[in-house]
Amino acid sequence: MKPEPFRIEPIFVPRIWGARALTPLFPEKTNLPEPVGEVWLTGRECRIDKEPFAGKTLGEVWSAMPADWRGSRLADVSEFPLLVKFIFPKEKLSIQVHPGDSYALTHEKNAGGRGKTEMWHAVSVEPDAQVLVGLKPDANKENFLQGLARHTLEGLFAVHSVHEGDTFFVPAGTPHTIGPGWIVCEVQQYSDLTYRVYDYGRVDAHGKPRELHIDKALDVMNFGKTRGGKTSALPLPSREMKKSLLAACEYFATERYELINPAQLDRDGQHFDLLIILSGSGAIKSQKEMYPYRRGETWLIPASLNAYELAPNDPTILLRTYVPDLASLKNNLRANGFEEAVLSKTVFG
Repeated sequence: MKPEPFRIEPIFVPRIWGARALTPLFPEKTNLPEPVGEVWLTGRECRIDKEPFAGKTLGEVWSAMPADWRGSRLADVSEFPLLVKFIFPKEKLSIQVHPGDSYALTHEKNAGGRGKTEMWHAVSVEPDAQVLVGLKPDANKENFLQGLARHTLEGLFAVHSVHEGDTFFVPAGTPHTIGPGWIVCEVQQYSDLTYRVYDYGRVDAHGKPRELHIDKALDVMNFGKTRGGKTSALPLPSREMKKSLLAACEYFATERYELINPAQLDRDGQHFDLLIILSGSGAIKSQKEMYPYRRGETWLIPASLNAYELAPNDPTILLRTYVPDLASLKNNLRANGFEEAVLSKTVFG
């Protein structure tokens, strides 16, 4: 098969804390009958829009995809490795934490056995938006449980204000919550394991409190050392666009592109790319074919497509995310003049 880009259809997921209008990313989604909190852009049940995979789910397509489409480093990976979402919080999410791989493999085999490290990128932000990421240095298990009993748990957290374009890295084991007033693009390991600690007294549609997972959360939670938080984007060399690296770890790397003019992207064949269109419209040009894109869409670019061009019709902002060779990525950045101290304290988990 000739390698060509294809678009992935999103799945809209109701959440108790979600929104009834998903503008500006999905302007057709207004006055929704129930609040939508998450839009899964690369869920394994998401469907593909074009041949040769039209109508099939991403999970089915990954199994059938030629190895060179996946990339040389991912040829033997049995399941699609990245979950990307838009999150629309109108209320605070629960205070929660995610397990790492080793704990998940031992205790959560039936749920896939994979931990969850993630990053958030602020697509649009209202005034006073905040997130809680990580505990203060003096927080310990004892005062954490006291705060839980007294409903003062938020006082133990590091609080971050949010501005458009901010990025937060949230490794497994870091307790956190997302506040209302912004739209989030989340990139993560493909896992849906969440240990809910505190839910602000909310009840579900049947009037029952949502399940908490306090014992498991305490098993995996990092005390005494704050990990994660706001990153400082690294500017990447490019003559054609404004380009920066937002976050990188063994599971994913995410870059932000701001384009006014056409830009050529050359590839090394090691991994597929995901392009998440945050604003603007235009076309992906590949092998004399054109694939129109618009805001809110997600595209998969096969690894074996050696080059493609992004041709914006109007100013475009997008995220490119992929599974990196972390050592090679760091070496390339060092070769471009970034010192180790900068790398370790900015975008790398």
